Amino acid sequence: MFPWYRTITPDQWRVLAAAKLGWMLDAMDFMLYAMAIGQLRTYFGFNDATAGLLGTVTLVMSGVGGVLFGYLADRFGRTRALMGTILVFSFASLGASTSQSILQLLLWRALLGIGMGGEWASGAVLISETWPAAHRNKAVSIMQSGWAIGYITAALMAALILGAPGAGPEAWRWLFVVGVLPAFFTLWIRRRVPEPAAWKQGGAKATGVNPFRVIFGRRLLSRTLLITLLGASAQFAYWGVFFWLPAFLARPIDQGGAGMGVVGSLGWIIPVQIGAYFGYLTFGFIADRFGRRPTFVFFMVAAAALVLIYGQMARSPMVLLVLGPVLGYFGHGYFSLFGSFVAELFPTSVRATGQGTSYNIGRMAGAIAPYTIGAVATLPGIGIGLALGLTSAFFLLAACLIFTLPDRSGQELEA
Repeated sequence: MFPWYRTITPDQWRVLAAAKLGWMLDAMDFMLYAMAIGQLRTYFGFNDATAGLLGTVTLVMSGVGGVLFGYLADRFGRTRALMGTILVFSFASLGASTSQSILQLLLWRALLGIGMGGEWASGAVLISETWPAAHRNKAVSIMQSGWAIGYITAALMAALILGAPGAGPEAWRWLFVVGVLPAFFTLWIRRRVPEPAAWKQGGAKATGVNPFRVIFGRRLLSRTLLITLLGASAQFAYWGVFFWLPAFLARPIDQGGAGMGVVGSLGWIIPVQIGAYFGYLTFGFIADRFGRRPTFVFFMVAAAALVLIYGQMARSPMVLLVLGPVLGYFGHGYFSLFGSFVAELFPTSVRATGQGTSYNIGRMAGAIAPYTIGAVATLPGIGIGLALGLTSAFFLLAACLIFTLPDRSGQELEA
């Protein structure tokens, strides 16, 4: 009798707001590094392979964070774990601003990765256990769209700070200082976001279950491994493209880039992320209409084709204007599958551990993408644009792997 959004309670909306804003701020803190790569390369004197390695280390540690905070969320609560992750990545960004060497920068970025991976694991489970089954896909899509807003925020901060008149060679430090601001968001979460009833009634804290023994046990082992492989394929493809996108747009054409310059490239990143926002946001609604797996396959195949075209044709403002938002839409939207899809495959007592571990070990495997693309781009005659095409194979692999797992869309979560 009512539109779906009028059936959602205030507590459920607050849970969604907490998870979405947490993910948005997480994205902002992570992408500040990608925006500052040019200045960091000059300041510390490293090459593309090292720049990619720093990104890879952050992503590997985000896998560690997902496993760690998934376990903590099962033991101590989803909301508490969410607050902990935000504090970790916020203060790690502040710490990175003090770096005096590549090693110090690497250590701070590694710590930021732990918070980054933990945030997704905590927030996605919090939504899945709080929202009605019929609207779970929509809620996760709305949450996931926060990443694009965070990406855009990072680009705007970089334009304001790095592109300001008189900005010196250490302007990147102030960019990282901005990353501490999300810490204040935890004060609101603590007051307004309760733990889900499902966790209170059946969490690992109450049952004393060893969650790792369960998810790697006989009943769930194959499922855990397949989710891991699916996540690895999708995230290799994603990070291979979008970690290097700012550098690709800024780099001169004779070096395989789009020739937009550092400040100019930021203006073209925003249309890509606007497309990403709508990709994240609409995926769940499309999946409810046509099915989750067919929608995922459509997005992955479209992304594979667009990466090949974009890497070779994005040399003029018109092409960037047309292709950028479309690449953003299909190159991001499929991530809205994972939050609800994976949560539905594990019981309550081990849900956060199962989701955090399987998805984030996959992220660790996919984390080699920034280094791989950076290394391939340095080969004679390749360049960054051609190297991006390598990711298309991984988009297609993920499209195939989705059929190896059951789809429990619209069903109640397993107790």
